Amino acid sequence: MSDQVELTNPVELSVGGMSGHILRRGIHLAMSFLPLLYFEFGQDVADAVSLSLAQVVSSIIMIAVFGEALRLRMGWTVVGQRSYEAKQVSALAWGALGVGMVFLLTPEAAYAYPLILSLSLGDPLLGEIRRKGASTQTVIWVGMLGIAVIWAACAYLVETPWVLVPIMAPICVAAEWPRLRYIDDNATMLLIPLAVVLIFDPFLGVI
Repeated sequence: MSDQVELTNPVELSVGGMSGHILRRGIHLAMSFLPLLYFEFGQDVADAVSLSLAQVVSSIIMIAVFGEALRLRMGWTVVGQRSYEAKQVSALAWGALGVGMVFLLTPEAAYAYPLILSLSLGDPLLGEIRRKGASTQTVIWVGMLGIAVIWAACAYLVETPWVLVPIMAPICVAAEWPRLRYIDDNATMLLIPLAVVLIFDPFLGVI
C-alpha cells in the first residue's frame, strides 16, 4: 500500500456533507485566535492552576492525545470530520499537536503568529482554490502570495524577521502538498515550517 493518497473531494468525505465541510473550515479559521489567547491570557491561566505556561500547553497536548486515543478506540466521528478518520488520527488531533509544539518550541509572537496563521488561513485558501478546479500552478502561486502576506503582516505587527517572508511562503505551501496516508497536512504545515524556523533562529536571535 502506498504511503501517498490521491486528492479527494473534501465535501464528499466530510461527515455532514457541505455543512460538515463549512464547520471544518470554520474551525480552521478559529485557530487564528489561538496565538492571541496564548499571549494575552495564557500566563493568567497558568498562574490560576499553579503551573508554568509550558506545563499548561503540555497538559493540553496530553489531554488531546488521550481524547483522540479514546475516539479511535470507539470509532467515533463527528460532523466536520472525514469518514476515514474513524480509523486514523484526525486532522484536529494533528493540528492540536502541531499548535502545541509551536507554543512549546517557539513561544515568541514573532514565530507563533505566522506559523499558526499559515495553517489556519493558508490551508483553507489552498484547499478551496484546489476544490474550485484551479490548476496546480495557480494553487501554488496564490498560496505562496497569501502566505507571504501573512508573514509580511506579522513582520510589521509582531516583529517577525523580514528575511523569513520569501523563505517561508514556498516552504509552507510545499508542506501542505504531501498526501500522506496517516499524517494530516495540519501537522506538516506546522511541523515542517517550525523545523525551518528553528534552524534559522540561531542566526536571527528571536528565541
